[in-house]
Amino acid sequence: MREKWNQRYAEQDISKPSPASVLADYSYLLPATGLALDLACGLGGNAVYLARQRLDVTAWDISDVAIARLNSTAKTEGLLLRTQVRDVELQPPTPISFDVIVVSYFLSRSLFAPIAAALRPGGVLFYQTFGIEQPAGSSGSSNPQFRLQPNELIKVFSDLRVLVYRDEGLVGDSSQGLRNTVMLVAQKV
Repeated sequence: MREKWNQRYAEQDISKPSPASVLADYSYLLPATGLALDLACGLGGNAVYLARQRLDVTAWDISDVAIARLNSTAKTEGLLLRTQVRDVELQPPTPISFDVIVVSYFLSRSLFAPIAAALRPGGVLFYQTFGIEQPAGSSGSSNPQFRLQPNELIKVFSDLRVLVYRDEGLVGDSSQGLRNTVMLVAQKV
């Protein structure tokens, strides 16, 4: 698995890694201080964004190439963050560890419960990934195992307070809006 992701990240151009839309669009829901985790961070667009918001950031990914590139970006920008090459499915976050958790375009259903448990009281989860309903020619895996069912995030994170949920699916004019993507922002109360 690591080799697959190392190859993908070695070939990817990252002049500026960008944050997930769910994080950029709803950043006003971030706490002023706290410990944030970018889980399965890839090239670290979310981690960099969180560090710019002055949060204490940890970023994990299975790819040592992605982590090396993120470390280089952070050094260039003078940002402090902790990174770790880590298989999050084998080493999920520990309970009550983070004030913010961001997951973007990574789906491992076995991690839903550990992610919710890892939030501290008042902690906020930002989650964005592909939905099962997809317009023709859209990006992401065609394997339904790696796509969310309608309302799946609301159901699995039902113990959290939903602040934002967005899943437009194929309703209406699918050439407009944010299609092929599901977003959730939820808080542990």
